Amino acid sequence: MTDIIERVFRAYDVRGIYGKELTEEVAEVIGKAFGTYLEEGETIVVGRDVRLSGEPLQKALMEGICSTGCNVIDIGVLPTPTFYFSIIHYETDGGVVVTASHNPAEWNGFKFCLEKGVMLAEGLGLEKVKEIALTKRFRSGGKGRVERREDAVKVYSDFILGKINVEGRLKVAIDAGNGACSGVASRLFREAGVDVIALNDEPDGRFPAHKPEPTGETLRDLIEVVVEEEADFGIGYDGDGDRAVFIDDQGRTIPGDIALIIMARHYLKDKPGTVVYDISCSMAVEEAIREMGGRPLVSRVGRAYLTNTIRRENAVLGGELSGHLYFADVYGFDDALYGGLKMAELLSKEDRRLSQIVDSIPKYPATPNIVYECPDDLKFKVVAQLAEEFAEMGYKTITIDGVKVIDGEGWFLIRASNTLPQIKMRAEAKNEEKLKELVELAERKIKEEIG
Repeated sequence: MTDIIERVFRAYDVRGIYGKELTEEVAEVIGKAFGTYLEEGETIVVGRDVRLSGEPLQKALMEGICSTGCNVIDIGVLPTPTFYFSIIHYETDGGVVVTASHNPAEWNGFKFCLEKGVMLAEGLGLEKVKEIALTKRFRSGGKGRVERREDAVKVYSDFILGKINVEGRLKVAIDAGNGACSGVASRLFREAGVDVIALNDEPDGRFPAHKPEPTGETLRDLIEVVVEEEADFGIGYDGDGDRAVFIDDQGRTIPGDIALIIMARHYLKDKPGTVVYDISCSMAVEEAIREMGGRPLVSRVGRAYLTNTIRRENAVLGGELSGHLYFADVYGFDDALYGGLKMAELLSKEDRRLSQIVDSIPKYPATPNIVYECPDDLKFKVVAQLAEEFAEMGYKTITIDGVKVIDGEGWFLIRASNTLPQIKMRAEAKNEEKLKELVELAERKIKEEIG
């Protein structure tokens, strides 16, 4: 089991293939480890997404937690943002949600939170849970209790709808991907006064319609419906509902950082504030925030780091290139359901189509993530060495997450993959010539260091 524990613990959560790596036995061990990490007698919420393996894994996890003297509130099947909200609403000491997010159906996993939804990640407590699981030094306290609550989704729905004001009628196409947002997102939009075209709206843990990763490829049916039905926009959710991809009225997929700019303009219009964004976002994000009188603040990639920064800095908003949007309105959590409703609200108050808003945002030439194979035992050392070399060469660098090298009219970011034996590089510049120059520099240095 030691090898399995080593494999399933990742940088931000636990993930593995059900029945192969993640079994009920492993889930119970991880439950005991998390319960031991907590104080005896503390209470946490536990929920799950729609995956077919979720119920047996949740049952085994809760058994492990309760064996350490901690108590559980079982909130059942629900979107991950509802789980985060439930930690606050039920005033618990933390929680676990059983989900593999956007991974394929055969995968499952666990995301861990402490009080107020503070997420555990590597360097933020998750490594301690892993150590307890590996050493099996579990606390044997009194038997904890399990309480079932059926009202989590309703309470959450009432809360976020109370913060939304859609003016006039909009038509929105929603692809829930047969995931955790199925039946929930469409109802929320309708209750907000929006006309809804719902696709793949049955919660089926096998994700029969398409993979639970929302991309231009998996959302082809949604794109077609948006154009044919002349919808104002489309929104595609991932498997657990904490991330969404927006489609404009012309059927174009909107990158996560462009969606953040649209939200930032809306939020900063009346009151300047801080907006947090991940280090891989376009430089157009910083420019847009400054233009609106806001304060741009860069963060490491990952929910744990974005949420912590948003709360610490009292930011109004946050976002990642991947499509996660974070709102102070909902305790700094990333919430794709709330984000979708906010997009409807802001569009209802605009005299422009979403495509026109998108076209008003500067777009600079950029690369996708370029992948370089590098052994696990070397990848972080290589990135650290590159950071030193670029600094010695006189470049401005940011090293909060890999190394970001800023050179006048552009930048490139080099990061070690947290899960694979790879180094990833992404670059952006004001023009194609500069982009080519930066990519050539980054690639040459990476290949030299890998050897």
